[in-house]
Amino acid sequence: MRPGVLTVGAVRAAALLLGLAALGATLHDGLDQPGNALAFGALVALGELARRGAAPGEREPAPLAAAGALAYALLGESAGSPTSHGALQTVAVVTAAGLAGTVPRLARGRGPGPDHLARRVLTVGFAALCFQPLHASGAVARHLGEGPPYALFLGLLLVLTALCDAVLAALLLRARTGFPYGSLLRDELRALLGIGSAVCATGAVMALGVAAAGLWALPVLAVPLLLTQVSYRRYEAVRTVNRQTIASLARATEVAGCTPPGHAHRVAALSAAVGRELGLSGAELTVLEHAALMHDIGQLSLVDPVEGGATALLPAEEQRRIALLGGEVVRSTGVPPAVAVIVERQADPYREQPLPARIVRTVNAYDDLTGVAADAGRGTGVGGGPGAALDALERLRLGTARDHHPDVVEGLARVLARGGAAGMTPVLPG
Repeated sequence: MRPGVLTVGAVRAAALLLGLAALGATLHDGLDQPGNALAFGALVALGELARRGAAPGEREPAPLAAAGALAYALLGESAGSPTSHGALQTVAVVTAAGLAGTVPRLARGRGPGPDHLARRVLTVGFAALCFQPLHASGAVARHLGEGPPYALFLGLLLVLTALCDAVLAALLLRARTGFPYGSLLRDELRALLGIGSAVCATGAVMALGVAAAGLWALPVLAVPLLLTQVSYRRYEAVRTVNRQTIASLARATEVAGCTPPGHAHRVAALSAAVGRELGLSGAELTVLEHAALMHDIGQLSLVDPVEGGATALLPAEEQRRIALLGGEVVRSTGVPPAVAVIVERQADPYREQPLPARIVRTVNAYDDLTGVAADAGRGTGVGGGPGAALDALERLRLGTARDHHPDVVEGLARVLARGGAAGMTPVLPG
């Protein structure tokens, strides 16, 4: 069994055991302060129901549910009266409410995966186990009181909980994709600076607001986070439109017959995978993917199309001329200048290239070489498939003196050995 499968199984098993233990203990001992449990449970369930849809591989935030769960985990008083629900009841209420809000979406085929539910149970359990025993023993009241030190203590616990969630999320992605853990963790930590910080702040304010004013504070404090969620949806919609526009521009070379069908999207998907393998993350990956989609757009300026669209087989000067033409076209489309720079520099000697340009050049050459092999073997029973991929990798390794950086070629080989991008055939490195 692969280590990644064991990791995912271990995380899910830990969440399942914690959830079952919490539900069993709560059913055995009875629900303490049911009004608080019902109010926070309803908030978590509504937050899950309001979860937006997400594209594959995209984060799918449920900020209202996350903030409500964290607030319940850190709730020490309600309208001035001490709470006594404890850590296990916190986990039980959040688990039951999360399932209640998730099952209807799963029935429509739009619900989150089990990894999301496992992370929610474990992170809320972490926060509750850090806070509730200290609150129940009176240590928090004795040492911190109810002033700014108490608020700072809640903030510190929320930061630690957010870090716990980021570590779990990166661990699960690492197990599923095999990408370097460091770049995945950086992505998760960057996400904390966006909507993650709003979730943590709202969770702390909810806990403090309910402590002072009672449960009436919940709907009032939920409104800002709902507005944040709406803004996030609009931001993601703009990003989606931008990417669709770039993808449409990339298809122009296919429609014009300059490149084979699917070439730009294959290069973009594999470039992103190699970028992850080599430590790129966040905005760097977005720029890399956009540049890979548009890397061949300079061919639209040619009088005579390149045979088969395989620019990797052209002389170096011709490759550079097409790359410069492509950069001019990209700049005229309003795409960020960093994308145009990568398109322009993809044909330079690799020692003079930034890392994204090295990746685009090598992945483009790989796709060109495997495409040429497939065309040569069509109708003869040879060419294409793993054999062509191994031959292409060997040719790329032979070009590491000038054309292709050795680290990029080996990164590509590792990605291909794991299955490459979606829909690609795993290739053993040779």
